[in-house]
Amino acid sequence: MAAIELSLFDWCDVDARSDLDRFYLVRDHLPDARLVQYLEVMRGQGRDDYPVPAMWNALLAGVVFQHPSSESLLRELGRNPAVRQACGFAVLPFQKKPLAQLLPDADTGRMTIVYAAAPAAHAAVPSSWNFSRFLANVIELEETLGMVTEMITTLREQLMAVLPEFGCHLGYDGKAIDSHSTGRISRTTGATSDPDADWGKHETSGVDARTGKSWNKIKSWFGYGVHLIADTQYEIPVAMHLTPASHAEQIELRVMLKETFAETPELAERCRDFSADRGLDSAETKTLLWDTYGIRPLIDTRELWREEKQHPDYDPGKPITRPLFPARVDTIVHTEKGSVHCICPQTGEQRDLAFQGFEADRNALKYRCPAAAYGLECQGRERCHQAGGVTPGDYGRIVRISLDDHDRRIFVPTPHGSPSWHRGYNRRSALERINNRIDNSFGFERHFIRGLAKMQTRVGLALAVMMAMALGHVKEGRIEQMRSLVQPIPATG
Repeated sequence: MAAIELSLFDWCDVDARSDLDRFYLVRDHLPDARLVQYLEVMRGQGRDDYPVPAMWNALLAGVVFQHPSSESLLRELGRNPAVRQACGFAVLPFQKKPLAQLLPDADTGRMTIVYAAAPAAHAAVPSSWNFSRFLANVIELEETLGMVTEMITTLREQLMAVLPEFGCHLGYDGKAIDSHSTGRISRTTGATSDPDADWGKHETSGVDARTGKSWNKIKSWFGYGVHLIADTQYEIPVAMHLTPASHAEQIELRVMLKETFAETPELAERCRDFSADRGLDSAETKTLLWDTYGIRPLIDTRELWREEKQHPDYDPGKPITRPLFPARVDTIVHTEKGSVHCICPQTGEQRDLAFQGFEADRNALKYRCPAAAYGLECQGRERCHQAGGVTPGDYGRIVRISLDDHDRRIFVPTPHGSPSWHRGYNRRSALERINNRIDNSFGFERHFIRGLAKMQTRVGLALAVMMAMALGHVKEGRIEQMRSLVQPIPATG
């Protein structure tokens, strides 16, 4: 028989300690006092075999430890006394007193006390019925008073207090959550299995740069949509809405912006730019961000011009251009993406104008003649100046594009495609990583949740746990771990 080599410590102690530390991090930094107080009131004078704080902590443990269902959580509570103790349940098992009965003695006929066999001891863990009823109370508080969403608002303000740059760079993304009910197959059965879910469709299209052929992709799903605003620098959620899948993202985004900035005015003052993909391209949204809040929109632009595509000489590989000043004959044109060019009246050569920045006092973009800016030779310079009605001299022609007089969907304070636009827009990938955590770490890719209120509660809890864990890491000096959900917390001695 092979001898087992002794070790200085048990690795299980390290792993368990790390998991419990992550749970303590959430438990100690989640602003849940008001919610727990309401749950105590809802229990009233009922039995207190399983205290409300312990039940609430168990619900949080299920999110932190990424259990796919409440049954999985209850099984761990039954076999793991360390988790029971961390939640606040009794560690020692329960054992009911044996029942006493008065029965006549068979020989004497006198009444005697007979004790039944003692029932088996069981762990101090709530039953499925107890936990389901408690979860129903939490869902009711979220549905009527929005108490889970309220925690997200509080955590947002606390993160702003400890991270001076939190909220400077925001972004939006919508996420599909499938409902695995029978409604995917039949609307009739879906009306009973998940009546709040609905069908949604997301369509994307473009042109293949290599072949020049247009492509189109349509994704449809039955379920819900998560509308998420997050800090794209720290990869931390900021606000969330959950709707049936059929709700339009553009409308929901504008509602979220007004609601979030009304709740936290300091966030609107702190935010410098806001990024989103081309599905959110809208003149109304971009105008709201810049005119109302002074936030630079970094939203990709859709290509909606159709008239030029009907021409027989249309080349899909070349961008469509239109005159910048259509009321007069001029040499300045622009694309739907907002890039501005000049066409030499002598040679027909097209060049990009030199961007000189945004003039906030004029609310205008400033461009300069590329020949003058870069020292290039231009044979049609004089004719270009005549077309623009200017005599600029050696400095070259200046073109100003006032946002008030041009298409707000195309022209924004930070031009599409500029280096600063790319830097800000590339940060939007943080939202995709957050969505990946929602799917994989918190189990929303495959779930058993039915109903809008229950889904709203569960998604809200997942985001609140994510934010509370980030807040705890920052407050305890581990800012490099703020994005981690499972990375072990180092021992402090």
